[in-house]
Order: sequence, then C-alpha cells, then structure tokens
Amino acid sequence: MARFPERHLNQTAVYWESPTNDGRGGYTYDDPAEIDCRWVGKMEVITGMKGDEPGIEVISTAQVLVKQDVDENGVLYLGELTDLTSGQRSNPKLIDTAFKIKRFEKIPTIKSGRFLRKVYL
Repeated sequence: MARFPERHLNQTAVYWESPTNDGRGGYTYDDPAEIDCRWVGKMEVITGMKGDEPGIEVISTAQVLVKQDVDENGVLYLGELTDLTSGQRSNPKLIDTAFKIKRFEKIPTIKSGRFLRKVYL
C-alpha cells in the first residue's frame, strides 16, 4: 500500500521546467512531463520566495501536492499530455489553464528521507 502523500496523488498534471533563454530575447521550454498530483483550487495570499516576486505578497490560485521537486517559474497544467496540441506542448503560455509556479516548498516528514512537496500557483 502506498504511503502518504503518494496515495493521495490521484490526479495528473503536465509539468514544464523553468524556461531557458533562447539567446534571441525569448524563452523556450523543454518537453513537458506528466506527474502525479493532488490539485486543490484555493485562493490565498503567499509571499514570493524567488524569481519575479521575492518577498512580495502575491495571490495563489491553487495548491498542488507533488512527489518530486519542481522549479519555481516552471508551469503546471491540470490534465494529460494527450489533452494538448503540439503547439501547446512546446509553449504552455498558449494554454489558458496552465499556471506559473509561484512558490515551491519541500517539508520533511518526521521520519527522515520523506518529504511533503507543496506547489503554489
């Protein structure tokens, strides 16, 4: 039997790592990957940690539990790769319901070696 939090991650999201500078004034994304998650639509005020808004309060529209580390400034979309066109797979900005990762927290459990990973969008 799976242990917490993996047994609660019964949804699928598409994840794009942080974009990289393409050398021509734009940014490109690597190929996305499907990850298991638990997506909770919940608006709250959070403090940005890195990237565009360090130390500034921003609105988070969702909390997402995941079992792997993710990049702040990466992107998450609730759904599967098969839901997306090839253009959307290469550029998540074309998807209205894909959201930038505003904050990532990795919290150790009481038993070492395991972590609760929480993403704020």
